Amino acid sequence: MNKVSDQLDFFGKTAKSLLVLLILCTVFLAGAQQSETQGASTGDTQLLEGDWLINDELSDNSDDQVEQAIKEGGGKVPRRFFKKRPEDFYRGGPPEQELYDRISYDDVLSIRYAEPEITFVYADNYQRIFHTDGRRRRTTANSFYAEGDEDFSFGNWDAGALVVEARPRDGGFTLETYTLEQGGNRLRVEMTIEPASFRGAISLTRVYDRAN
Repeated sequence: MNKVSDQLDFFGKTAKSLLVLLILCTVFLAGAQQSETQGASTGDTQLLEGDWLINDELSDNSDDQVEQAIKEGGGKVPRRFFKKRPEDFYRGGPPEQELYDRISYDDVLSIRYAEPEITFVYADNYQRIFHTDGRRRRTTANSFYAEGDEDFSFGNWDAGALVVEARPRDGGFTLETYTLEQGGNRLRVEMTIEPASFRGAISLTRVYDRAN
């Protein structure tokens, strides 16, 4: 009996030691993974910094994508027959929808990073400021409503891509994914835009080249 008891005691201590070792390994790996993710995020953010110019050949036509969303939502678009549609035909609207126009029509984008704050600057010095440290609200468009409402955005990193969600002042929604290509010299933006007044979502890809 003593031998059996000793063996059980030995196995019990061994199991406890293995359990402790497993817990320590799990904690170590989680910490290392978190550190690696944070380091990659900081590095990717710094690579995003700079001035970007739209590449029209590689980008979707914003007007085409807006018309597609209108049709999918059951709406109608003007029939032009042989008349050419004016450029940026669907751009413009009430002030609360300006953010949609900026991200889908402006040809320039400047990105600035001062941890943990990221600033996007579009044409006419239109600025968007948001954070990637878990804060849910702090953003900005340049102007405010008289009631004090404002656009707001927040970002996070997902496998090297910057994912930005926005809540424009009209009550709509945007989801934008920013990914670097061509060794950091090209920026691809995949976005879904859902203005509150639309019955369908606008799917749009914008591709920028780094401006030297």
